[in-house]
Amino acid sequence: MTRRIALALTGASGMPYGIRLLECLLATGVRVELLYSQAAQIVARQEMDLELSSRPAEVQAMFVERFGIAQDQLAVYGREEWFAPVASGSNPPDAMVVCPCTMGTLASIAAGLSANLIERAADVCLKERRTLVLVPRETPFSTLHLENMLKLARMGVVILPPSPGFYTHPQSLDDIVDFVVARILDQIGVPQTLMSKWGL
Repeated sequence: MTRRIALALTGASGMPYGIRLLECLLATGVRVELLYSQAAQIVARQEMDLELSSRPAEVQAMFVERFGIAQDQLAVYGREEWFAPVASGSNPPDAMVVCPCTMGTLASIAAGLSANLIERAADVCLKERRTLVLVPRETPFSTLHLENMLKLARMGVVILPPSPGFYTHPQSLDDIVDFVVARILDQIGVPQTLMSKWGL
């Protein structure tokens, strides 16, 4: 059975991580259920000159063409599409990644607010014991940020700040992005060849 991965893009800086992760997930053949916030649209435009339409169907068509995939490999949902599969514990994804993750989204997940589809999908992953990875792009962290992250970590959430290692001697910005994306893929059990394993 094809694995299903939910990927949420929020309004933190670091959109290249999220879009590269989407590309790599699709390249492995998994089915991706993509969610994005209104703030993510602004960040995508600012950081990547990437227009994420307010119409999910248009975003889906854009990425299908961009990455040359089958229509049914990607599903894109709006922030209040409560009939999306990821909104129910009866049909949870195998894993979910929020990349990049705002501190507001992280706090809402920690509090169990479920005020939009991203927060609800994360809540479903928590209650159904599915892997949930949050990629918070903020610095420095306040005490509140750290307390929220600790609370989530104690629930089993993977907190993965996009902190690249330089022992690989990256030659480009793409190399730095790939380092972080490789770590995310490792956490959700998706095979990757972006980075070699230590000692190999």
